[in-house]
Amino acid sequence: MNNKQRSVFVTIVGIPNVGKSSILNRLLGHKIAIVSSKPQTTRTRITGVLTDGDDQLVFIDTPGLLKPRNELGEYMVKAINESVQGGDVAVLAVEAAGGVRKGELSLIEKLKKSNMPAILAINKIDMLKNKKEELMEAILAYSELYNFDAVVPISAQTGEGFPALMDELKKHCVEGGHFFDDDALTDQPEKVIVSEIIREKILRLCDKEIPHGTAVVIESLKERDHGDIMDIEATIYCERDSHKGIIIGKKGAMLKKISTYARQDIERFFGCKVNLQTWVKVKEDWRNRRALLTNFGYDKKSFE
Repeated sequence: MNNKQRSVFVTIVGIPNVGKSSILNRLLGHKIAIVSSKPQTTRTRITGVLTDGDDQLVFIDTPGLLKPRNELGEYMVKAINESVQGGDVAVLAVEAAGGVRKGELSLIEKLKKSNMPAILAINKIDMLKNKKEELMEAILAYSELYNFDAVVPISAQTGEGFPALMDELKKHCVEGGHFFDDDALTDQPEKVIVSEIIREKILRLCDKEIPHGTAVVIESLKERDHGDIMDIEATIYCERDSHKGIIIGKKGAMLKKISTYARQDIERFFGCKVNLQTWVKVKEDWRNRRALLTNFGYDKKSFE
C-alpha cells in the first residue's frame, strides 16, 4: 500500500432541485447522475469516484429530502439518513436566492446529530442579479444555523468556484490507501447507469406530462464479440395506460426521441456504438409495491 495515498467519503445533501447531481457530475468531469428540472430525480445513492494523484474522493449523491408519500419515498429518506451517517464530510448544497428552506433545517439537524464536518456549497450563483449582496445574505443566514468548515459559492452550470470546493474537500482526506481502483468512476453497475440515463430522457422530454411514476429496467446488456457494438434491451415501466401512450407518442415518435438521446449519452459513457431497443409496459402503483421495487433494483434491506 502507498502510505501517501489518502481518501475521503463525501456525502452531497440538499433539498430537491438545488443541483446536487449537477454538482456531482461537475466534480467528476463525467455524467453519472441524472439531471432534471423535476424534484427527486435521484432515487438511489450514486457513488462517484475521483482520484487526483494520491487523493481519492468518493462522492455519494442522495435523493432530495421530501416527505415520503409511498414505499419508494420511504426508501429514499432512508438512503439520505444512511448517507449522512456514512460519510466523512458533507456538502450541503443550497441556493443563494430565497432564503433558508424548511427542508434544509431538517438536513442541518441531521448534520448536528451526526456531528459531521460540513461544507456549505451555495449553488447557482450565475443566476444572481445582485451577486455580492445576495451571497452575503445567504452566508449569514446559513452560518447562524451550523458551524460550517467552509462556505463556497459555486455554479454547477459554469464551473465557477469548483477549484475552491475541491481544495476544501481535499483538506478532509486522510491517509490509509484508496478504496477503489485509481481509474474507477463509479461503483454503480453498468445497468444502473444505463437505466438512469434513459429515465433522465423521459423526465426531460415528457416534461410535466409524466410524473415520477416511471422506472427503467435493463433486461439485457451485451457487448458483441468484436467489441465495437453493445446491444441493450430496456423496458420502461409506468403506472397508467395514459402515461404509456405519452411515452410512446404519436406513431412512436416520443419513444424514438427518448431512445435516440439516451443512446447518444450511453455511447459517450461506454465509448462504443450502442444498439438500444426499448419497450413500454404498465405496472399500476409500482411505487407502493415492495416486490416490484426490489425487482427494479432498489435495495431490499432498505425496506426492513
